[in-house]
Amino acid sequence: MVYTVKQLADLAGVSIRTLHYYDEIGLLKPSYVGENSYRYYEDALALRLQQILLFRELGFSLDDIRAILDRPGFDLLAALRAHRRALEDRIGRLQDLIATVDRTIQFVNGEQDMSHKQLFSGFSEEEEKRYTQEARAQWGAETVDASTRLWNGYTQQQKAHILAEGGAIYAGLAALIGQPPDSPAVQAAIARWHQHLRYFYEPTVEMLRGLGQLYVDHPDFKRNIGQFHPDLPAFMRAAIEVYCDGLEE
Repeated sequence: MVYTVKQLADLAGVSIRTLHYYDEIGLLKPSYVGENSYRYYEDALALRLQQILLFRELGFSLDDIRAILDRPGFDLLAALRAHRRALEDRIGRLQDLIATVDRTIQFVNGEQDMSHKQLFSGFSEEEEKRYTQEARAQWGAETVDASTRLWNGYTQQQKAHILAEGGAIYAGLAALIGQPPDSPAVQAAIARWHQHLRYFYEPTVEMLRGLGQLYVDHPDFKRNIGQFHPDLPAFMRAAIEVYCDGLEE
């Protein structure tokens, strides 16, 4: 089957301008251009567009997608199976996030209390005790106790605002994956993350670096940070290292 640019755009749910742009950058060239200057796309290109949109959904940049699709020996069936696995993983993460939203709604309505350690998916009481003990061992009892007092001093409305702001910061960082860790946009997002931490305690550079490493090494924190994007823990660690180097300079 052959599609006009409008037919393919309508079929895929994208704009005509998007298909024009993909043509301009060499990502999705039409099968041929008619004498009327209209672009025409055959079935193979419809499948390529599907791959482009699936890779975009999974957070790949257009440059990376072009390199993948143009790679010799690209296996469409293997790619589709990989997409399916990735989407299944995303469904699981979204279900966890839905549970977090539900708990936050209950918290805002005064139906349930919520610790700041439950910023993402929430930990059990036993887990909270274990994390508190780990934090005491690493940062000292005075820092942890001061953080607890600070948190308990907020009103429920303030706590809800802090939790929502934190979620937005991590989601914003996830959206920047693919940019260099030292890019201005990424470093500005890390600066917002740093400022947000001050709701809980005044972090030293050592603490910031430690948190970045914790996000990668600690399975629970890696899982919770990874709910926003599986590459976010490692991405944040790299960006935090750049940020801390700047602070020390």
